[in-house]
Amino acid sequence: MPLPPLEVQKEIVEQIEVKQKAIEAAKAVIENLERERRYFGQSLRKLKDVEWVELGEVCEVLDSKRKPVTKADRKQGKYPYYGATGIVDYVDDYIFDEKLILIGEDGAKWGVGEKTAFIAEGKYWVNNHAHVLRPNRNKILDEILTAYINSIDLMSYITGVTVPKLNQEKMRSIKIPLPPLEVQKQLVAEMEEQEKIIEANKKLIGIMEQKIEEVLSGI
Repeated sequence: MPLPPLEVQKEIVEQIEVKQKAIEAAKAVIENLERERRYFGQSLRKLKDVEWVELGEVCEVLDSKRKPVTKADRKQGKYPYYGATGIVDYVDDYIFDEKLILIGEDGAKWGVGEKTAFIAEGKYWVNNHAHVLRPNRNKILDEILTAYINSIDLMSYITGVTVPKLNQEKMRSIKIPLPPLEVQKQLVAEMEEQEKIIEANKKLIGIMEQKIEEVLSGI
């Protein structure tokens, strides 16, 4: 295979290095912002004069509405079927048609930075591996509760050895801070801006990787 002239080779290497540096910089931005998410709980705890309550005091638990369906009995469709860690399938019917918070009951991870809690919206089905919560939004916003739950270590609330589980009683007893709603709205706006930056950098990484492939394929 004939090699391009040395000057052309140097130019190709330089092009790749520039793009690789852009990729590394974008990855660093994403890593730093995701690390900041893990410290969200600490930030809330540092706020002055914040009321602390148990989760069960500010959320309605809708677990009784959950319906597990075995994989063999599921009919494929367009509605997300949620389990402990997120969407596990799509089915032809739904139980819920509103914005709610899901928290892994069993089969989840409950350490700092794990996505134990997540928001579900639209029409969807939930099995019995995730708790279903409707927060009192006059007291706490979905995004704040979700971010806080995901930024703390929940292992002290977990029962069971063979099958670790965050049962409903323990979940209800989780202590959470209640900053003023205006403060919560400001924090949500900041999180949304950070998410935009993360997504923009992920897109940049994809573009730069594609450009590197184009450079290499043109040799």
